[in-house]
Amino acid sequence: MNTTAGANYFTGFTRLCKGLCVVLIAGHVLVQIIPSTVIYLALIPARTIPFGWNLITAGYIEQSTHGVILSIIGLLFLGKLLEPIWGSREFLKFIFVVNLLTSVCVFITAISLYYVTRQEIYLYLPVSGFNGILAGFLVGIKQIIPDQELSLLRLKAKWLPSIMLMVAIIVSPFTIDAASYLPLVIFGTYMSWIYLRYLQKKPEAKIRGDPSDEFAFSSFFPEFVRPVIDPVASVFHRLLCGRNENSSEDEGYTLGATSLPGSDPIEASRRRERGARALEERLATERLGSGGRGEDSKKDDAIDNV
Repeated sequence: MNTTAGANYFTGFTRLCKGLCVVLIAGHVLVQIIPSTVIYLALIPARTIPFGWNLITAGYIEQSTHGVILSIIGLLFLGKLLEPIWGSREFLKFIFVVNLLTSVCVFITAISLYYVTRQEIYLYLPVSGFNGILAGFLVGIKQIIPDQELSLLRLKAKWLPSIMLMVAIIVSPFTIDAASYLPLVIFGTYMSWIYLRYLQKKPEAKIRGDPSDEFAFSSFFPEFVRPVIDPVASVFHRLLCGRNENSSEDEGYTLGATSLPGSDPIEASRRRERGARALEERLATERLGSGGRGEDSKKDDAIDNV
């Protein structure tokens, strides 16, 4: 019975996720067979112009074997939760947008660091991998089922993005390829939050984004530092979006402690309830399937004994 139940965790992967896994494997095999393709497919800031397509392709090129294995595992299991809730089209759109925005941020950061330090390593270091999108998936999990407790880790799902980011930063001084994955994890986390907070369309409610306090930028941090984070987040929001405090309050749009335009807190709460309900239904289906197969196996054993 336990063996059958455990096997259920390795079933139910979506067709889209399987297809993306093929893309990741193909990209990895290509750069292993023809290493020179890294120049054209990975994000190398000095070559982004004229090879602008590397802003898109870099996210799907894993240069290491362990990298592609971890990316496939993360894609299958996290996609198994997110795609049924978002829908295949929105799931694919999320991957594309977060990947592109993450690559643009990495490019701008590398160019800026070069002009500040005059070190050419920032221009020619190939950056690629699915890490930014995986970080974004965890932000999606945080949004949909924030209070779902993970039995293995004994913590709530809302802390997954923060923990991944913290671990990536802590281990970066001890890893050789930290410069190739850490920017992706950092910007992937932030850009996915930007997308889900401000840009994601909700056709059923005709709104954009998630205005709930539980999904504010400060929610990525422990409660005791949130009073400090909220004012800083509000300042950056006004600088980046060109909004003054009065217009933000009038429109009802929040970042951290300020309000978000065109969004509905009630709808955000309903979305989390739908996510939790979808997860419960999936787990119930898997338990039911394992129970049914267990009974069938018992019947088969009884017949064999007769």
